[in-house]
Amino acid sequence: MLVDSHCHLDFPELSENLGSLLENMKQNDVVAALCVGVNLEDFPRVRRIAEDHANIYASVGVHPDYEVEEPTVEEITALAEHPKVIAIGETGLDYFRLKGDLEWQRTRFRNHIRAARRTGKPLIIHTREASDDTLRIMEEEGAIEVGGVMHCFTESWEVAKAAMEMNFYISFSGIVTFKKALELKEVAKQVPLEKMLVETDSPYLAPVPYRGKTNQPAYVRNVAEEIASLRGITLEEVGSATTENFFRLFRLEKF
Repeated sequence: MLVDSHCHLDFPELSENLGSLLENMKQNDVVAALCVGVNLEDFPRVRRIAEDHANIYASVGVHPDYEVEEPTVEEITALAEHPKVIAIGETGLDYFRLKGDLEWQRTRFRNHIRAARRTGKPLIIHTREASDDTLRIMEEEGAIEVGGVMHCFTESWEVAKAAMEMNFYISFSGIVTFKKALELKEVAKQVPLEKMLVETDSPYLAPVPYRGKTNQPAYVRNVAEEIASLRGITLEEVGSATTENFFRLFRLEKF
């Protein structure tokens, strides 16, 4: 049994074939998925998919790459009241894609953490080439109170440890299957199973042997298989642990 803890089923690459993707999930024993919001404009699409399917959940947030009008704590909080919205995000910092004065990113990140604390719902955090500021703001804003997940993790073991100390899980995507991701593979060996999630981030980052193709939630199985191989344990052990972690983190009743 597996869960895709981070995907974007509302994106056109996936939404146009949603029925077949959900069937592929079933065939690969992927029992649930979290459809993650990246902006408020498209959030109704995310929410509708979650409303229409019992095993699909939603989050609300604005990705750090989107240069849009800043969402207020009140706006995020109001949208998070929906019963199928189980998390705040994705949010965080990205100094790779955007350069210059990025104080607006840091302000946005703080607002998301404050909304998470107000709602009591966990955070989904994106960080790229910004780990020092990400961890600093998490600490300053009290993210430890709600915890969450460091999604599509590609940072060092030191960053993973710091995040776990603040009540965060570490989520691995298809990147861990890439041949050159040697440092990440070492991190995947060290993160305790009780602090680990798996994801696809589909439609992006398809794992080997699908690399370069459109990703989908069913392929989270390949991520889990790689982690099992790296750790010398069974796929069932990885699946059981990460599934339990998902339902525990997001305070859901297990299927």
